[in-house]
Amino acid sequence: MAAEKLRDLSQPIDVALLDATVAAFYGTGSKDERTAADHILRELQNNPDMWLQVVHILSNTQSLNTKFFALQVLEGVIKYRWNVLPVEQRDGMKNYISDVIVKLSSNEVSFRQERLYVNKLNIILVQILKHEWPARWRSFIPDLVTAAKTSETLCENCMVILKLLSEEVFDFSRGEMTQQKIKELKQSLNSEFQLIHELCLYVLSASQRTELIRATLATLHAFLSWIPLGYIFESPLLETLLKFFPVPSYRNLTLQCLTEVAALNFGDFYNLQYAKMYTIFMVQLQTVLPVSTNIPDAYGNGSSEEQAFIQNLALFFTSFYKFHIRILESSQENIAALLMGLEYLLNISYVDDTEVFKVCLDYWNLLVLELFEANHNLDNPAATANMMGLQTQMIPGIIDGHGTQLMQRRQLYSAPMSKLRLLMISRMAKPEEVLIVEDENGNIVRETLKDNDVLVQYKIMRETLIYLCHLDHNDTEKQMLKKLSKQLNGEDWTWNNLNTLCWAIGSISGSMMEEQENRFLVMVIRDLLNLCEITKGKDNKAVIASNIMYVVGQYPRFLRAHWKFLKTVVNKLFEFMHETHPGVQDMACDTFLKIVQKCKRKFVILQVGESEPFVSELLTTLPTTIIDLEPHQIHTFYESVGCMIQAETEAAKREEYLQRLMNLPNLRWTEIIGQARSSVDYLKDQDVVRAVLNILQTNTSAASALGTHFLSQITLIFLDMLNVYKMYSELISSTIAEGGPYASRTSYVKLLRSVKKETLKLIETFLDKAEDQPQIGKQFVPPMMDPVLGDYARNVPDARESEVLSLFATIINKYKAAMIDDVPRIFEAVFQCTLEMITKNFEDYPEHRLKFFSLLQAIATHCFGALILLSPEQLKLVMDSVMWAFRHTERNIAETGLNLLLEMLKNFQTSEFRNQFYRSYFVLIVQEIFAVLTDTFHKPGFKLHVLVLQHLFCLVESGALTEPLWDASTVSYSYPNNGAFVREYTIKLLCGSFPNIPASEVTRFVNGLFESRADLSTFKNHIRDFLVQSKEFATQDNKDLYAEEAAAQKEKERQRMLSIPGLIAPNEIQDEMVDS
Repeated sequence: MAAEKLRDLSQPIDVALLDATVAAFYGTGSKDERTAADHILRELQNNPDMWLQVVHILSNTQSLNTKFFALQVLEGVIKYRWNVLPVEQRDGMKNYISDVIVKLSSNEVSFRQERLYVNKLNIILVQILKHEWPARWRSFIPDLVTAAKTSETLCENCMVILKLLSEEVFDFSRGEMTQQKIKELKQSLNSEFQLIHELCLYVLSASQRTELIRATLATLHAFLSWIPLGYIFESPLLETLLKFFPVPSYRNLTLQCLTEVAALNFGDFYNLQYAKMYTIFMVQLQTVLPVSTNIPDAYGNGSSEEQAFIQNLALFFTSFYKFHIRILESSQENIAALLMGLEYLLNISYVDDTEVFKVCLDYWNLLVLELFEANHNLDNPAATANMMGLQTQMIPGIIDGHGTQLMQRRQLYSAPMSKLRLLMISRMAKPEEVLIVEDENGNIVRETLKDNDVLVQYKIMRETLIYLCHLDHNDTEKQMLKKLSKQLNGEDWTWNNLNTLCWAIGSISGSMMEEQENRFLVMVIRDLLNLCEITKGKDNKAVIASNIMYVVGQYPRFLRAHWKFLKTVVNKLFEFMHETHPGVQDMACDTFLKIVQKCKRKFVILQVGESEPFVSELLTTLPTTIIDLEPHQIHTFYESVGCMIQAETEAAKREEYLQRLMNLPNLRWTEIIGQARSSVDYLKDQDVVRAVLNILQTNTSAASALGTHFLSQITLIFLDMLNVYKMYSELISSTIAEGGPYASRTSYVKLLRSVKKETLKLIETFLDKAEDQPQIGKQFVPPMMDPVLGDYARNVPDARESEVLSLFATIINKYKAAMIDDVPRIFEAVFQCTLEMITKNFEDYPEHRLKFFSLLQAIATHCFGALILLSPEQLKLVMDSVMWAFRHTERNIAETGLNLLLEMLKNFQTSEFRNQFYRSYFVLIVQEIFAVLTDTFHKPGFKLHVLVLQHLFCLVESGALTEPLWDASTVSYSYPNNGAFVREYTIKLLCGSFPNIPASEVTRFVNGLFESRADLSTFKNHIRDFLVQSKEFATQDNKDLYAEEAAAQKEKERQRMLSIPGLIAPNEIQDEMVDS
């Protein structure tokens, strides 16, 4: 009954009853009461007339929760329906909200009591302003400033509203308002700022009230980043701020304001004022925080206010230096203040707080890069001359003058840079390759989770250290060796000190000249091996072992040039493979693989002083080397040896090595197959299944390294392997048939399926890595047709392996058009039955989904002829499944679907069947693409949605389609051409989907699409603006709409990094390293 009464909005709502309902929702009553209240409140919220009751509710309720509920309803209307409301309703609401705010904030008592409510009202007012101001509410700022002068509490609240307004327009506007609206609001704020500026200065000079001054400083902070500079530098504002800086209660807010000023950068006009501001600031800072203070300790023991101060101080220094450091290099007095500031920043950089360190690190990285680039160009005078637009031969004097200047600058920073090197070495973050870490109890354990923040920090620190190394190789080397000697003599020995030092040494690989690097490394590795010998204790040894492995893995160039060291290091790794401390064996195997990949030739040639190549010696002792390793470590080991064998150029030797490598698994395989021939039940034993799985995994590891050269080995086991596959498959099917769906989850069935998956993975790995030799395809594909494809079709859905799909996708991608005759057979086996599995919902069989669409894409790309031969029903199934894929909320499936769609559209465009195809699907594709484009769940697919639409609009205007796209039997009107039909259809479609956007806007948008179709970036921006205008995207984070631009920037950065020695680690450069 109560619910009915609330639902009837034809008369004023019963506020007491609404209070009770809201209280029940937030209350501690029964679950049913809460659910019922939730249901009623949702209904009310969704009722389009509910907002008309808001004033009545706010005027009559005392409950804060009810007020918030009413304001939530109002906020929805303001965001999505404000512009379609009648003028008198908008004005009424505007005036009511303004009056309530003034009433509550004019009085000290009500302002303090109703603070939360007033804050929410302020937010509502700013939401209204975004629509009304400036066009329909010109007097807003003057009215606000006048009101502010009537009482101090009202003034404080006016400051809060101004701050909110500034944030809405300048900080949160991207993706929420159209470019035009943002521009309009910025211009209005700029033109009316004088009133706000006068008000702020008036408050700061006249008021004694702490809360008001704090609110004013907070508002200034929001405005300083964009106001005209004259208001800052040609008024008493800066002096006022510097005067407030030493006062403890305003210190942090003032510092934030000064930081905003420091971050402004508009040419040299105000350089003198900046220098003056900095020197006065430095004088005051020394009274607040003397230079001699131990800042890390002060931070550790400080209150949250004091900690915030140190963080703000870091932000101030880094912002100021980022834009104005050059101003401080001009006179001796300024240089002294600059060096003192850098000293402060270095001390703050030792604070044990990630956020503070990040702020400092980002700046150090910038400064060092700037110094490095100037010197990099100095070492390469032609580049400097080109930068300055000069011809080198003409004016050598200028280059020298410029050079001297650069040398002086380098000199100026040499002392802080030396201290910075020590900081980077002492605080180096952990690289990804290091698996051994200290847990919170101080034990050394294997790392279980990667910490992405640490990896990002490592990347920046590594880059910074490489630039520092380039600025002064000798100082870098000296500091590292000095720190290492302190580890050896025990003066500075701790796990953390050794770790950070070794991570720093590893991170500068490739940045020194080869001779210096060789000399440096000989000392480092010798010292580390000594340290390993003289240090006692398992944990200590594990830490040192991990560091030795990390360092040697980073310097392939050194190892290739020094066979003796390489051999010693590899033998040391073999030693570590017997060390059972968690993580050591894993790291030993990983490092072994890494070294072999970069030095593989060294192991197959006969080295001076050796009786046989190292690989031969290794194969002889292989059984004892791997005796203590776990199966997954053995697989890595086999991949490493496979890499070595692959580097052998003589076929006979290669075969001999491969045979010796695979001897152990082959003996066990022969034994198992022999037993199975006499009794097939032998294969059903769990331990035997595990052994089969292990043998197959070992083969896969070797195949991934050897590629084509693995042919003899796979031929040896191929047919037996298919028989085992078939037998296990039948066993799985019968177990599931007898035990029902739960049988598929038993550990035994999972184990059998692992063998099937590994078999497919082995074949796929081999075919993928093998060179493109048609006879290999002819040898391996036909025998798989029934055991693999036929088996897939015959199986129950739960027993079908998704790897079958990816295997055949790999085969088609590899052998391309040669596979065209087999496509009908593949279609018949997998198409219908897989679609039935994956189209019931979006969740089941995730692996099959992705691999199925990858297979379709391979067919569309390389065997398009086979798609054309499909019957219309089958083609409709394909197209339905493609649309189904790009509707998927799983990002990679949607992307695969869109790529597949693009491939098919391009292929059909040039085929003779294009008219039939596009007549059937053009309109449908436009409809479906717009549906996902305007759905916020599908933002990541934005780039591909745009490409599909561009393709369709270009195609329809090109005249390539000679038959009408509309169905003449249902459309009575005859369009002059397809372009006109598509235009009208798209306008109708979007008007139906977006009733809140006027039809004229939609028409303008669609016409714009046709006009800009030839230029992708204009076309894309046009769509972006439309999406932002539509309500769904207005309140979201829209960075996915800009993802493509971000990717292009990333590639440009990689090219820059490749040009600086050491910046991309030697391990990461995908080259065939010359190691003959």
